[in-house]
Amino acid sequence: MSRYSPPRSVHLVGSYPAATVSEALAVPMEQVDSRLRSLADGEVAERSSWIAHIVERLREHPDVTLVTDGDWSSYTDRPVFRVRRGHEFRPESLRLGYAAQARESYETFRELRSDRGLHDLDFQVGIPSDLDLAFFLFEPVNAFRHRPVVRAALAEELREIHSWNRDDVIFQIECPMELVLAAGTPSPLRPALAALLVNGILGQVAAAPQGSRFGIHLCFGDLNREGLWRARDTRPAVALLRRLLRAWPQGRTLEYVHAPLGSGDFPALPEARAYLPLRELRELPRDVRFVAGFAHERQTLESQQVTLRLVEAALGRRVDVAASCGLGRCTPEQAAANLRRARELADLPPQPGGGT
Repeated sequence: MSRYSPPRSVHLVGSYPAATVSEALAVPMEQVDSRLRSLADGEVAERSSWIAHIVERLREHPDVTLVTDGDWSSYTDRPVFRVRRGHEFRPESLRLGYAAQARESYETFRELRSDRGLHDLDFQVGIPSDLDLAFFLFEPVNAFRHRPVVRAALAEELREIHSWNRDDVIFQIECPMELVLAAGTPSPLRPALAALLVNGILGQVAAAPQGSRFGIHLCFGDLNREGLWRARDTRPAVALLRRLLRAWPQGRTLEYVHAPLGSGDFPALPEARAYLPLRELRELPRDVRFVAGFAHERQTLESQQVTLRLVEAALGRRVDVAASCGLGRCTPEQAAANLRRARELADLPPQPGGGT
C-alpha cells in the first residue's frame, strides 16, 4: 500500500432515521465528527424510502395511468405506471423536488457545520440515476423509452442547485439497477452490458453544468432492508467502475465511488476471493476516494476488520468506510450502532507492513 494513502473517512450514503433534517445532520456530525467528508440531509420523512414518494405522485399525473398497484412491501408489490395513449410525458411535468428540498436543508447544514467547526464538510445531494428512476416509474419495457425525459428533469434539478454558486455541494448519483443488472448477467456478457449501463450514467453527468462535483453510489437496493441481489464478490461493481473511470466527462469532478460489499441485512463476506477483483481498480486516481460499503451493526468487529484488510490489500490503498446503503430503513438504534461501527473501522491502525 502506498505510504501516501490519506486517513480513512466515514461516508453516509444518504438517508438516516430521524424526525427532522436538523437531527439527521447533527447525530452523524456528533458521532463521526471530522471523519466525515460530506453529509446528506438524512432524506427524512417521505424521502426515507428513496424515490417511492416521486412514484406515488404519478397517481395524480394527468398523462399517465396506473397499470398495477402496490404498497411497497416488496420490489414487485409497488405501483407501476404507463403513459396514456395520445399523451406526451414532459420533463417539466415530473415533480422531483430535489432542488427545493436541498435549498431548505442547506441552511440548516451550514449552521450546524459552523457550530461544530467542520468547515471542510461538503453538502451531499443524492440523485437517482435516470435509468433507476425510469425503471421505478414505468413498466420495465418502457423504462428506456422514457429515460431521456427523466434525464432532462433530473438535469434541471442539478442546474438549479449548481446555480447557487456554492463549491461545497456534491451530487451523489445512486445506481442500484445498474449494479443489479450487471450482477445478474453472465460474466462473458458483463463488459458489454457494463458499457451500455455506464454510458447512461456518463450521459447524466455530462448533462450537468461544468464544474459540478460527483460521487457514484452503487448498491443492490435496500427496500425494507432487503437487497435485490446478494453480493458474492466484487466483479460486477468492478466492471461498472472500470468503464466509468475510462470515460469520465471532462469538466466534472469525480470525488468518490461507493461499492457495496454486502446488501440489505446480508453482511459482507470476510473472504479473500470476494475482493480479489478489486485489484483491477488500482488504476483509480489517488484523488478519487474508494468507499467500501460493509459497515454493519450485526456483524462482529473482528469479521469486518478482516474485510477491511482484504479490501485495502486488493486495492493497494486505504479506503473510506460506509454501510452498503442508506440507513433510513433502520431503527435509530441500529443506525447509531452502524455509525459507531463505521467510526471504529475508520480508526483502525494501518495494516502492519502495509506502508499506510
